Amino acid sequence: MSDTLDARLLAAHAAGDKFALVSLYAEAAESAADDKTRGFYLTHAYVFALETGDQRAAKLHEILKGMGRD
Repeated sequence: MSDTLDARLLAAHAAGDKFALVSLYAEAAESAADDKTRGFYLTHAYVFALETGDQRAAKLHEILKGMGRD
């Protein structure tokens, strides 16, 4: 994960911006070095999507199920 993405994640957490966290964790998952790390980030994106009613929750759930993380 880049320093910039890390800083944006920290700022979104500090601001309580759950909508931004969905996008930022999904972005972090795209650049993850391995499946374990990717699953970690996708799980966070999924949880925040559920909390906010974000329409991406269904897609994130499908990806996680495909990874055996359901």
